[in-house]
Amino acid sequence: MKLNIANPATGCQKLIEIDDERRLRGFYDKRMAQEVPGDSLGDEFKGYVFRISGGNDKQGFPMKQGVLLPHRVRLLLSKGHSCYRPRRTGERKRKSVRGCIVQSDLAVMNLVVIKQGEQDIPGLTDTTVPKRLGPKRANNIRKFFNLTKEDDVRQYVIRRTIQPSNPEKKPYTKAPKIQRLVTPVTLRRQRKKKLEKRKRLERKTEAEAEYKQLLAKRVKEAKDRKIERRRTSSMQKSSSA
Repeated sequence: MKLNIANPATGCQKLIEIDDERRLRGFYDKRMAQEVPGDSLGDEFKGYVFRISGGNDKQGFPMKQGVLLPHRVRLLLSKGHSCYRPRRTGERKRKSVRGCIVQSDLAVMNLVVIKQGEQDIPGLTDTTVPKRLGPKRANNIRKFFNLTKEDDVRQYVIRRTIQPSNPEKKPYTKAPKIQRLVTPVTLRRQRKKKLEKRKRLERKTEAEAEYKQLLAKRVKEAKDRKIERRRTSSMQKSSSA
């Protein structure tokens, strides 16, 4: 079985192959997202703790979280499920997926280093791969560089240099557009929205008061007409008598 080990602390990843099944017995019958000590893999992994993050069986079918079986099953999958990407809106499809319980039929198992042990593993813990992309949201940039609200976030955006394929062209830099950045323009837009909302409310209140006044006037007019009709009818009856 091959073990694809990732170390988030350094950004490195390493693929190792283990043929001895006895060294892998500590992982058997364990489920995805479980943490397993790596002592059984060998002396170089002593003190390490790994989290099982996935894997593939020998036919290439991926492990799916939540399927509590050690073999392959066919499930009806739709949008939002792992191991499936719908091509059309509302599409569902029956797909073969591997259960989330580890057994000997796996070809590759993905592991994540949770706790580092005593010895360094070459290519995994001894080198550090720099992050290619930095944070994009304003608050995340502040958190990343430990900034205050008074600091200008735009000065701390991580830029990366791109070398064009044409050697005659000069290299240029690219930086992400900062999201949720509070600028004078955004504050002005917020003030404008609040002012428009207040004006709408005032117009609505005035229109409502005007409508109630008109309604009261119409009701009074109707009542006066009714009284006038009664008066004329009573006068006609008295004159005829």
